[in-house]
Amino acid sequence: MAERKKKTATAEVAEEIAEEPKKRSRKTKKEAKKTHAEVHAEWVAKHKEDKKAHRPAVHEAHALATNVRVTPRKVRLVLDLVRGKSVHDALALLKHVNKAASLPVYKLIESAAGNAVNNFHLDEELLYISEIQASDGVKMKRYLPRAKGSSSGLVKRTSNIRVTVKERN
Repeated sequence: MAERKKKTATAEVAEEIAEEPKKRSRKTKKEAKKTHAEVHAEWVAKHKEDKKAHRPAVHEAHALATNVRVTPRKVRLVLDLVRGKSVHDALALLKHVNKAASLPVYKLIESAAGNAVNNFHLDEELLYISEIQASDGVKMKRYLPRAKGSSSGLVKRTSNIRVTVKERN
């Protein structure tokens, strides 16, 4: 009888040992399951490192301002001052230029530099204005009353300004 009890005790212990890894594996599987937020956070961290290590092939950024209420001829006077200069120098120069076009051009260059830094991860200190141009925008046609009940035409011109900033090597 004692042998039977020993066998049953041994059988019980064997069953417990057999069930134990199953219980452990279930726990580890549950523990190993990560929430969607944790998986996403790991993925973002991994790809941030990749972005820093591998910079994109793009080395320029653009910005466009349409229908600026200054004539293209007046805008070109301001554009000629900043063409080819570094972004930092151009913005400093535009702050002190007393022309109507200087504010829209200032904002546009800031926007292009922001696009380069935020979208393409370019170095802000190395940016320069590689291309900048002004073309005709919409022409608003109005009339001007004249003597003896007549009128003459009046054209209010607007500009489309495009700027490209690149990184100096």
